[in-house]
Amino acid sequence: MSIERRAYACIYGLVLGLALGASPVGAQRATDEEEPAGPPSQNLDAVTARILSEAIEFFNMENYTAARASIAELNFEKLSPYERGRVEQLLAGMSFAEDNYAEAREHLELAIASGGLNEQELSGNRFQIAQSFMAEEKWGEGAAALESWFETATNPNSSAYYLLAVAYYQQAAELEGAAAARLFDRALPPAIKAVELAERPQESWVQLVVALMLQKEDYRGSVPWIERLVALAPDKKSHWVQLSSVYQEIEEYPKALAVSQLAYTAGLLTEDSEIRRLADLLVYNEVPYRGGQILEKGIADGTVKPDAPLYEKLANCWMQAGEFDKAVQPLTRGAELAINGDLYVRLGEVHVQREDWPAAQGALEKGLGKGGLRDPGYAQLYMGIVLLEQEKLREAREWFVRARASERHRDNAARYIQFIDAQQG
Repeated sequence: MSIERRAYACIYGLVLGLALGASPVGAQRATDEEEPAGPPSQNLDAVTARILSEAIEFFNMENYTAARASIAELNFEKLSPYERGRVEQLLAGMSFAEDNYAEAREHLELAIASGGLNEQELSGNRFQIAQSFMAEEKWGEGAAALESWFETATNPNSSAYYLLAVAYYQQAAELEGAAAARLFDRALPPAIKAVELAERPQESWVQLVVALMLQKEDYRGSVPWIERLVALAPDKKSHWVQLSSVYQEIEEYPKALAVSQLAYTAGLLTEDSEIRRLADLLVYNEVPYRGGQILEKGIADGTVKPDAPLYEKLANCWMQAGEFDKAVQPLTRGAELAINGDLYVRLGEVHVQREDWPAAQGALEKGLGKGGLRDPGYAQLYMGIVLLEQEKLREAREWFVRARASERHRDNAARYIQFIDAQQG
């Protein structure tokens, strides 16, 4: 139910209680009081009771024009404080139902000024005034009205604290810099209080606490609250992903991996980025083989897009697992898709690990031919080493000469040239 409808329901409860001859008590209270304080000891006279009963009947039928016409028959100057309070609350209820919040506030203020309401009704009216500002997204006025209400309210309940937190949060969201930070800080205590007071806090309430803590970059402090979200809604992927991300932010990588692995096992991780991130966590936590398996499954079932970065990631998993033969195919596919020759150079390195010198030479030739290399001198130096291993001294020397033009690899290349020259006398 929206804020405005909750306020309307409260007024509706008041007038319905009046129609039944009961003590008028709001349908939704903003406090946890057991019983209201006694109302002023006044009753409705017969004429006023008849007119109000008629107006309430029209109100219940949502015929507000007829209800107002009935109320117009009353002589307001002759109404007792008790009667005037009831009339103004009925008028406020109609204004709420018509989404006319400014007019509803006027009637609530008149009901308060009538002197005919008991303490709980006075408190309830002030709370409804605050709610009406919230319904109009007048967050500053709503927060001020709520703060004023809190000064006299007895045992405010969780909903009231949550509304105050929302009012400050929404104000902060419209600002930047230090002003926003101050309002976020003011929103956090009532947000926490709302969750603590609620027997069964709503998921959105806990989410607000998490959002405020993350806004303050209190990642460690947010962990128990995100864990609470996971417990409240274990089938929601976003909570698992957020918890894993926060663990990663505070550098608790084993926990970040454990949470992601649980979500993956539960079938919650279904997006390309989620699978790639899980593979990265597995590699970082020294479980690269499992990372390779997960990526291969993602390719097979279409969860991940088989592009050059993915094939490189898969190859890295196999290489770190010592499975160089498994790395050949993904690196080859990635190198074919890549816009430059760097992955061919990586493929050449894998073939060197496999001691397949001709394959390494072929990969390096393709990489150098495709161009766009981050470090051409490294590829030239590596080509010289591969040729040297095949005892192709003259060709190797040519590549070392090229590599010598690179400041980064000049010294190594010069040593290889010196070695070859010594071998050739």
